[in-house]
Amino acid sequence: MRPPLVVGVDVGNSTTEACAAEVDDAGPTRLASSLTPTTGVKGTPANAAGVVTAVRKALEAAARPGAVVDTVLLNEATPVISGLAMETISETIITESTMIGHNPETPGGEGLGVGTTVALAELGGQDGPVVVVVGAGADFDDVAHALNRAVEAGVDVVAAVLHGDDAVLVANRLTRPVPVVDEVAAVDRVPLGMLAAVEVAPPGRTIRTLADSYGLASTFALDAEQTRQVSPVARALAGTRSAVVVRTPEGDVTDRRIPVGSLTVSGATRSIDVGVDEGAEAVMAAIGRVAPLQDVSGEPGTHVGGMLAAVRDTMVDVTGQPAAEIRIRDVLAVDTMVPVTVQGGLAGEVSRENAVALAAMVRTSRSRMQAVADEVAAALGCDVRIGGVEGEVAVRGALTTPGSAVPVAVVDMGGGSTDAALLDRDGRTVAVHVAGAGELVTKLIDSELGLDDREAAESVKRHPLAKVESFFHVRHEDSSVQFFDEALPPHVFGRVVTVTPEGLVPVPVRRPVEAVRTVRREAKRRVFVVNALRALAQVAPQGSLRLLGSVVLLGGSALDFEIPAMVADALAPHGVVCGIGNVHGTEGPRNAVAAGLVDAHAAALVAP
Repeated sequence: MRPPLVVGVDVGNSTTEACAAEVDDAGPTRLASSLTPTTGVKGTPANAAGVVTAVRKALEAAARPGAVVDTVLLNEATPVISGLAMETISETIITESTMIGHNPETPGGEGLGVGTTVALAELGGQDGPVVVVVGAGADFDDVAHALNRAVEAGVDVVAAVLHGDDAVLVANRLTRPVPVVDEVAAVDRVPLGMLAAVEVAPPGRTIRTLADSYGLASTFALDAEQTRQVSPVARALAGTRSAVVVRTPEGDVTDRRIPVGSLTVSGATRSIDVGVDEGAEAVMAAIGRVAPLQDVSGEPGTHVGGMLAAVRDTMVDVTGQPAAEIRIRDVLAVDTMVPVTVQGGLAGEVSRENAVALAAMVRTSRSRMQAVADEVAAALGCDVRIGGVEGEVAVRGALTTPGSAVPVAVVDMGGGSTDAALLDRDGRTVAVHVAGAGELVTKLIDSELGLDDREAAESVKRHPLAKVESFFHVRHEDSSVQFFDEALPPHVFGRVVTVTPEGLVPVPVRRPVEAVRTVRREAKRRVFVVNALRALAQVAPQGSLRLLGSVVLLGGSALDFEIPAMVADALAPHGVVCGIGNVHGTEGPRNAVAAGLVDAHAAALVAP
C-alpha cells in the first residue's frame, strides 16, 4: 500500500505555496513544491481557487498530476490591510495666479529675473523690467529677434517664459543673456501685467532664491503673514533647476488645514487617545502602553478615521462577519513624507508634507479558514484540515535549513505581515503577528517619490538603481560603471533606472540616484527592521533579544537583495546569529510554512 500523500499549503498575502510529500512511520518524504498567486484577500473563502491551483501544480512538479491526495493542510491565515493616513496638511490654493517649477530638461540662460509679465505681441515701450510670455506656435528664431529688437529699443527684458521647448535655442541667440524657462503647456494661463520672478540655475545646480521662503519674501516684498502663506510654494520649488512665480493680488492665497484626527487604542484594561499628528513614535508608544492590544478606532470625519473605517468595511465585505466583530489587533505607524499638489500651479507643482503611514492587521476567525477548507475539499475530493498558526509551523519548516537547530527563532517577512516565532529546547512554541511588510514598503516608496505608479514602486523596491550617463554606459548606485557593446535605447538616456533581469527600466522621477536609494532603504528600515525587532522582542525569553541565539529569515521578502543584511546588522549588536532560511536545503526562504504543516502532521501521526 502506498504511503499517504499529503500537501501542506501556505496562503500568503500575495502568493500561495504548496509542499507535497508522502508520509509514513519514518516521517515525511518531500516530493515537490509550487508557488502560485493568492486569489482574494488572505484568510477569506476566495483563497480556495488559489489553494487548488497550488496543490495541482505541486502534483505536476512531482510527476503525479493524476494522483489522489489524502490530506491537504492549510495554515491559519491572518489578513492584513495597509492604508495611508496623512498628518496635518496645509493645502495652499493659489487662485488667478501662476507657479511653475517643472524642471524642464534644458532651460536657457541662468540667473534671476524679476519684472512685469507681458505678452510677446505686446512687447515694446514698457517702462521697467519685463518678463516676456511666449505662446504656442512661436518660432524660436522669431522670438529671439523680437527680444533683441526690444532690448535695442530700450525695453528692460529680464526673462522669458515659453510654451515650446526652445529655451536653449532662444537663449543662444540673445544679445543680452536672460533666464528662459520653456515647456510650459499652460502658458496661456500665465496672468499678464503681474509682477513675476524667473530663476534658472547653472547646470548641475538647483535654484536658491525662489525655493526659499525668505527669498520669495525679498523678491515680492512680502510681510511675515504673507511669507507664512506662500512657504509651501518655496517647498514645492525646492530641488528644481528652474521656476517661475507670479505675484497675485492680495487675498488670492488661502490656507486650509485638513485634520488627520486621533486614534483610540484599547487594551484589556485601558484605552488611550493619541493624535496621529504627534507622529509615528507617539502612536507606537501608546500601543505599547496598552499591550496587549485589543482594538483600534479612528476619530470620525478625519483622515485616520476614514482609513480605519475602510479597513473594517473591506473586512466585512470579504469575510461576511458583522462590523461589530471586526477587531484591529495590531498597527504599525511609520513617519513619512508625501507630495501634495499645490492647487493653482500650472506644471504639477507639489509641496512635500508630513504623513503617517498606518498598516492595520485584522485577525481572521477560524470559521473563515474552515470555509476555505470546505471549498478545497469539495474541489479535490480529499480531507482538508487547518494545520496550525503560521508562526508555529514556520519554525518546523525553518529547521529543515542546513545548520539550524533548536532553540531557533524565525522571522517570516511577507507582503502584509511580519511574523515571528520561537521554538525552545522544551518544544514550546510562542508566535506573534505584527502588521506591516512588503506592501507597506511599496506604498511608502510610491508616496515619498510621488510616482503614483505601483509597478514602478515595486521595481524600485526589488531592484538596484543606476543612472544612464551615455548610450554606452551606466553608473550603478554603488558608483561602479558598466559599459555596453551596443547602444542603450533612447528612452533610458539620462534617466534613473532600475536594473532588472529583463533590462533597464526608467523610474518616472526627477531625483538623483542617491535620493531614490535613500527613500528605498529608509522605507525598508522603517518597516522590516522595526517590525523584525519588535516581533522578536515579543517572543524572546524575558523580552531580551540577547537570549535568542539564532534567527532564521523566511518569506518572499527574505529574497530581497538588501533586507536580510539590514535585519542582520540590526541584530548583530545583540549577539544574534541571523541568516536566510534554506528550507529542505533547496527552497531558500520560501515554503517554510507549507513544509512545516507537513512535518507537524507527520509528527502527530507517530506521537504516542
